[in-house]
Amino acid sequence: MKKINYIFAIAIIVIGISACSKYQKLLKSTDYSLKYEMAKKYYAKKDYFRTVQLLDQVLIYFKGTSKADSAYYMYAYSYYYQEDYLSAAYHFKNFATTYIMSLFTEECRYMSAYCLYLDSPIYKLDQTNTFQAIKELQSFVDLYPTSPRVAECNKLLDELRLKLQKKYYEISLLYLKTENYLAAIYSFKNNINDYPDNIYKEDILFNLIKTHYLYAKNSVESKKVERYQASIEAYNFFIKSYNNSKYAKEAKSYYNSAQKEINKITKIKS
Repeated sequence: MKKINYIFAIAIIVIGISACSKYQKLLKSTDYSLKYEMAKKYYAKKDYFRTVQLLDQVLIYFKGTSKADSAYYMYAYSYYYQEDYLSAAYHFKNFATTYIMSLFTEECRYMSAYCLYLDSPIYKLDQTNTFQAIKELQSFVDLYPTSPRVAECNKLLDELRLKLQKKYYEISLLYLKTENYLAAIYSFKNNINDYPDNIYKEDILFNLIKTHYLYAKNSVESKKVERYQASIEAYNFFIKSYNNSKYAKEAKSYYNSAQKEINKITKIKS
């Protein structure tokens, strides 16, 4: 039994070496039509690494021919299936700008944006790729407003924007937590200005009341009145939209305290 297993193992190794040898000969071959046909076979077998290696050579040879767009289409997808999304995004976009009349142009432009979406990191990390994904998805929607892919693009855009809202809301909270009140105020306001439909809008507007109040409390005497007044104005703006808010009681407490502080300072001055 051991002898049979040993012979079988040797046979597998020999077959593997033979297959590798044939593939190396194929790579060195100048028969580009054969390389293309073999690339298609490897692609069908989901051997995307070898597909890319062969197409790297084939694409230059096929440039300007009727097979060029099909070869490049397969090349871009080979990167996609290997989960090399940045490379795939680049090649899908390059395809769309190079072969503008191809049947695959719309699909490749979408896939370029989709790959950037897939490469968008968790909200705590740098969001450069998220901004790029939003840009490309919006560009697709603008270019192909009647495309059946528009609904999916809008769904992805919403998801990416929610990620940014979460990131910047947490940055604002960090400023507040570390008592960097002025930075927190600007950050909270930018959250609302950049994303008017922000899912954290109620929380942000409440935290503006709180932050303005704490900023005033920790200010020099000459600045306190105007800064407490800013807290009161933030409360008035908040309560118009969120009269029944879970923060209503606490917000009212900051409002009352700000009023008392203003009255106290005004009384002393008079």
